[in-house]
Amino acid sequence: MRVLRPLAEAYPDAAGVQELVGLCHYRLGQFPAARKALERFVEITDSTEQHPVLMDCLRAAGRHHDVERLWSELAEASPDGALVTEGRIVMAGSLADRGRLADAIDVLERKATAPKRVLDQHLRLWYALGDLHDRAGNGPAARRWFGAIAQRDRSFADVAERLAGLGH
Repeated sequence: MRVLRPLAEAYPDAAGVQELVGLCHYRLGQFPAARKALERFVEITDSTEQHPVLMDCLRAAGRHHDVERLWSELAEASPDGALVTEGRIVMAGSLADRGRLADAIDVLERKATAPKRVLDQHLRLWYALGDLHDRAGNGPAARRWFGAIAQRDRSFADVAERLAGLGH
């Protein structure tokens, strides 16, 4: 941030600088500052590339309507599978934050099929599904999703501990 701050002041219309500032603030947990820089990035570029991160900043602020709006933009643009998956996970989290666990699960389960080649984005989606099912009290479904991850990567996040906690 020490390097980026002067650049952001000197070049407020430089998309790359705004993007880096936003991502750095996000990594530091400074969500309002991240949101401001990423909104500026979107203004400059009209890109959906950082929508999942921006959505997460808005979710942290309780601005769920804005999360839904950005999710719609991202889903419509459908830029890249991994990017859309991240947005889908944030959207589901926003629904869960509001106590809408069934809706959150539905958003994720629509795209939770196992492809021929499982990528990190699939594991992340399955993890979110396992977590939501666990929170909803559906242990068998949570075990199924965490188990699917463990079959492919036992060291993914805390999946081994989650499975152990569910009696697997």
